[in-house]
Amino acid sequence: MSKNSNTTTTANGKSGTAQSAKKKSAGVNASLTREDKVLLYRDMVRIRRFEERSLHAYQQGKIGGFLHLYIGQESIAVASASLMGGHDHIITAYRDHGQALSVGMTMNECMAELYGKFTGCSKGKGGSMHFFAPDKNYWGGHGIVAGQTPLGAGIAFALKYKKLKGCCLCLLGDGAVNQGAYHESLNLAALWNLPVVYIIENNRYSMGTSQERSSAGAPLARRAESYDMDWDVVDGSSVYEIRKKLAPAMQRARDEHRPCVLEIQTYRYRGHSVADANHEKYRSKKEIEDYKQNHDPIMLFQQTLLKEGVLTDEKIDEIDREAKNEAAESAKFADESPYPPEEEIFTDVYWEVDHKTEKNQGRLFFND
Repeated sequence: MSKNSNTTTTANGKSGTAQSAKKKSAGVNASLTREDKVLLYRDMVRIRRFEERSLHAYQQGKIGGFLHLYIGQESIAVASASLMGGHDHIITAYRDHGQALSVGMTMNECMAELYGKFTGCSKGKGGSMHFFAPDKNYWGGHGIVAGQTPLGAGIAFALKYKKLKGCCLCLLGDGAVNQGAYHESLNLAALWNLPVVYIIENNRYSMGTSQERSSAGAPLARRAESYDMDWDVVDGSSVYEIRKKLAPAMQRARDEHRPCVLEIQTYRYRGHSVADANHEKYRSKKEIEDYKQNHDPIMLFQQTLLKEGVLTDEKIDEIDREAKNEAAESAKFADESPYPPEEEIFTDVYWEVDHKTEKNQGRLFFND
């Protein structure tokens, strides 16, 4: 894997058989059944309808704080989750709703978390940026830019230490690539041969500044060469293309403990967060519309499946209707759920406190 997608020669000089690698990567999509493809499409639609319903709830004043929508990037979360095995893990930043739904979290627990309700996946304490499901190997969203990147390396270290054949997918945005924690993580991942795949979700504008004005050198994944790591660039509008490039990267991580960086080029239709009122000023409306009309991952996959005879217009309408109803029901569930009781403010802060261990000697809270 390198900047040349037609060869398997890697950034650190290692090479393999191009024909074999090409056959293997193509097979990951060839092996998909009709049901698999419909599920991939359904999950992408579910994410979009959930995000649209959460935006409506935010505008109604039912969601506080920040809300980072995943609209336009659905293919990345769905493709990534579809390749995960029993010992694979995933961790991401604060644009985390898509990954949550893709790994199997319910709309109810996710929407309730947005509302700050006790039935939410983090008991209403985390909100939009801190979805969490360890039972699904999902180690959540993280509000600190690049804060999840050393944690991704740590998860990979644990897998290797325990001799488990798995890998960690660590997602980050293009705005995080200039953070020191990210580069420290790459250094350790390469130095210790950790089974981690760093995925840069490059939606081009970070918080509101174009990549051209904020980051020297392109593509961003090429920086992996400094750490003798494999890297590649992927078209994020295609579910098939993401799976084709990601599958061999994950397999190498599992089999050979070789970390790598994949830069998936994508686009967010909304602002950095709902509070980003200027998202149509630092980029043109024409640019946004071009992506919606010509690069939308759901639309393109829908067209592909129609051509393959996997989807029909009737099935498309059915899937869309079910996703909208599910999202509406999750908003109703969140509305009717209780807020966390006051005593819950002291739980889930420190493991030692919750379990009253002998190590808890110091004062961890300021009491009256």
